[in-house]
Amino acid sequence: MDKLPDLDPQETREWLDALEGVLQREGTDRAHFLIEQLIDRARRSGAYLPFSANTAYVNTIPVEKQPRYPGDFAIEQTIRHYLRWNAMAMVVRANKHTNVGGHIASFASAATLYDVGYNHFWRAWTPDRGGDLVYIQGHSAPGIYARAFLLGLLSEEQLQNFRQEVDGKGLSSYPHPWLMPDFWQFPTVSMGLGPHMAIYQARFMRYLHDRGIADTADRKVWAFCGDGEMDEPEAMGAIDRAGREKLDNLIFVVNCNLQRLDGPVRGNGKIIQELEGTFRGAGWNVIKVIWGRHWDPLFAKDSEGILRRRMMEVVDGEYQLYKSRNGAFVREHFFNSPELKAMVSELSDEDVWRLNRGGHDPFKVYAAYDAAVKHTGQPTVILAKTIKGYGMGEAGEAMNIAHQQKKIAVDAIRRFRDRFDLPVPDDQLEKVPFLKLPEGSKELEYLKARRQDLGGDRPRRRAKAKPLEVPPLSAFDRLLKSSEDRELSTTMALVQIMTLLARDKAIGKRVVPIVPDEGRTFGMEGMYRQLGIWSHVGQLYTPEDADKLAYYREDKQGQVLQEGITEAGAMCDWIAAASAYATHGEPMIPFYLFYSMFGFQRVGDFAWAAGDMRCRGFLVGGTSGRTTLNGEGLQHEDGHSHVLSSVIPNCRSYDPTFSYEVAVIVHDGLRRMLAEQEDAYWYVTVLNENYAHPGMPEGAEQDIVKGMYLFKQGAKAKGKAPRVQLLGSGAILREVIAAADLLKSQWGVDADVWSCPSFTELARDGMAVSRHNRLHPEDAPRRSHVETCLGGTQGPVVAATDYVRTFAEQIRPWVPRAYHVLGTDGFGRSDTREKLRGFFEVDRHHVAIAALKALADEGTVPAAKVAEALKKYGIDPAKPAPWTV
Repeated sequence: MDKLPDLDPQETREWLDALEGVLQREGTDRAHFLIEQLIDRARRSGAYLPFSANTAYVNTIPVEKQPRYPGDFAIEQTIRHYLRWNAMAMVVRANKHTNVGGHIASFASAATLYDVGYNHFWRAWTPDRGGDLVYIQGHSAPGIYARAFLLGLLSEEQLQNFRQEVDGKGLSSYPHPWLMPDFWQFPTVSMGLGPHMAIYQARFMRYLHDRGIADTADRKVWAFCGDGEMDEPEAMGAIDRAGREKLDNLIFVVNCNLQRLDGPVRGNGKIIQELEGTFRGAGWNVIKVIWGRHWDPLFAKDSEGILRRRMMEVVDGEYQLYKSRNGAFVREHFFNSPELKAMVSELSDEDVWRLNRGGHDPFKVYAAYDAAVKHTGQPTVILAKTIKGYGMGEAGEAMNIAHQQKKIAVDAIRRFRDRFDLPVPDDQLEKVPFLKLPEGSKELEYLKARRQDLGGDRPRRRAKAKPLEVPPLSAFDRLLKSSEDRELSTTMALVQIMTLLARDKAIGKRVVPIVPDEGRTFGMEGMYRQLGIWSHVGQLYTPEDADKLAYYREDKQGQVLQEGITEAGAMCDWIAAASAYATHGEPMIPFYLFYSMFGFQRVGDFAWAAGDMRCRGFLVGGTSGRTTLNGEGLQHEDGHSHVLSSVIPNCRSYDPTFSYEVAVIVHDGLRRMLAEQEDAYWYVTVLNENYAHPGMPEGAEQDIVKGMYLFKQGAKAKGKAPRVQLLGSGAILREVIAAADLLKSQWGVDADVWSCPSFTELARDGMAVSRHNRLHPEDAPRRSHVETCLGGTQGPVVAATDYVRTFAEQIRPWVPRAYHVLGTDGFGRSDTREKLRGFFEVDRHHVAIAALKALADEGTVPAAKVAEALKKYGIDPAKPAPWTV
């Protein structure tokens, strides 16, 4: 909007004088109230007054409103200097004889932000209090290790082996709970994931509280982010949800050091102002911590606002430039007018250089944290201005090279030592020794006392929780038996299992159904009424379907998490629930149902983080496979989620066909995750195709879990009838079964049919067996489950699935004979299931032809019979391959 002309300067002056009088006599709060009243009255009268989400480029909390700092500044400063040194020393020493990398500059900029939190705010878990949750920004890991070292939680040997973990004596590069389960709470270094997970963690804490599972009322979630990190879509993608749901248990701390990994974040603009507008517009409480206390006397002189105006006009690229130079340069280029130069005329160049940024000033940081924890009704974001590489001097301070600095010359180390007044002799500088606080020193006692007052050495996760009593498999008895003439999908079977579990008196309240908007697609609408959709405010409206049986019921004690159209958000809900045993000491049973195409492909980074976090729960890929979701087409049909899930070491992946397989797999997961507390999670794909289900073959349970069992044995024909082994899973197993009938009735070939609910688990078993045999050459060789199943059979082996060939190819090394794989490589299409299965060459006819060709290759049947079958089934050999069109 263009600036309006001043039509009556005299009247303008009168209004401003009146405002100044209020400010002087009654303070800023009263002035704020009056201005808001005037704006409200003008808007109600029809005036167009667009909202501005930005304030001046100064601290949100003025000096007169700062609370008294409760710590001993001198002692804390000494401790902070030791932390800076040890964090730097870890990286430098690790890179003296290796190339393992590491980062100095990020923690150097954020040391004060973490120090104030650890000393005064972040409560640890105790038997009578849950404690706070802190998402540490990944690149600051060395500083967190440095603190643990001073407290005696880590040894010098561990620091010496930073990023050298293979021998078991080192420290992980970043926060990794899988590698250091007793140290890290959350994995955060895949930038953008920490902020997103933190928002849904705060939300899930309310869910736990509202449902009476855990008292989370006095606990906070703190998420540390970098200003460059906020460019990641995940970092900002859910801030509107936090604002909309008034998550006042959530605090973001954005370290605004103005630099990305290679250069300025907003060199031509102001990242703090940009973030302020975005967060405030999303309903957050914004606290800016821009200037340190050494600026306060200058602000007191700035009666005309000249300094404030200059601060606003300078862009971030210039601020970075100033801090890469010296005090004289700052005096010349920042204080660039006679009025500004007069302000600092009595200051030396050294004094000008000491004009600090707010994120390095514990008094300013404490004031911001104190205001954040006391604020109600909104989440809070603290935008703290810092200097990347603070203290590194010409080795990287405020320089574009700061992030990549791993090695520092001795002269720069000497200046680092002198700047922070550290007790390192000159002859030890090249060794960069780790510094410890002497036993009994006031600094060490202070450090321990501060953490003791906050409940323990740090907020931490718990590796175990109370085991839960899992119902027996017989609880799912109706799914283990034949459905007779009743047709159902495996999705319906899965929802029935969830419903049965939710009714269980022992564990029912711990079931967390999660869906991103399409619960009705998955047949979950019955849960809406029975269990309710969780809402912190309940239901403030009458739903239009209130007169229906399965109406849309929101409830403060609701159990279902209905997330709207956000797979990333729903996944973060699931992660919060799946790690609740470690975060809150409360094991939960989350089932997250989603279109399988929009699962691992869309949120694969979160799925990997879930493995790192040792999550326990069920991911359910609905309408799975490339030919099952008929009519939806290329971007909806999944032919590769099982390939993606297979790369996550602790994800157990299954592609069942029948309801009894679903029941056995889910029950096995429940037992292993909840009773035995295995740090793994289950990915189960289910179908929306309705058909009759057979009963479970006797004694098949263990082989179902292993990934392969004999579903149907071919006729034990006398003589030398040709024979094949047919393997299938998910949607295509029924085509494989039909192919076996065709082979017998039309071509005189006997076929054994094997259901393979998990090619991935079979491959992992095979790898484990091969490794054992390789490393134990003198022992009797072990056999994989695939070899055990197929070892006593006859004929070539043919596998067909609704996924790309890579999926079933995983087991090739352990198949004892010729192995032929069919799959759905290529882009999806819109059509009927029958047409799609023919197009991708995985229907019964193509399975039969593959079997005949395999027999022809070994000379068991004539090749002419294959040609005859092609003609009989109307298959055109000249048709382009499906992965080429």
